[in-house]
Amino acid sequence: MIGNEKYNINTDIKFEALQLIDVQQLSNQCQEKWFNQTLCQVNDSVVRLGIIQGEFHWHKHDKEDELFYVISGKLFVEVEGREIELTPNQGFMVPREVLHRTRAPERTVMLMMSGCTVTPVGD
Repeated sequence: MIGNEKYNINTDIKFEALQLIDVQQLSNQCQEKWFNQTLCQVNDSVVRLGIIQGEFHWHKHDKEDELFYVISGKLFVEVEGREIELTPNQGFMVPREVLHRTRAPERTVMLMMSGCTVTPVGD
């Protein structure tokens, strides 16, 4: 686990190949305001589940791009000088080396995809 009292970030892979991943069930079971779990590895990338409410700190990833895809709720992705609002079924990719942060004014469930060597809290 990475993080502190505010962030619960789990980088262990929860599901192996050929296992059912039920995002709705995982979301229903989560009572935390900031939960991040690596679901599976796909080639050289990982898919993570984020269940968040609040804001993350500014950070960047030196070697990996990061994709955010909202399932429910509302996510704001702030990047140098602008803010993008994502609602369900919308996604946004932040390229490597771009300073960014996410914030969710309400409980938001999202999937994130990045290289398997990414450090979720930034480099």
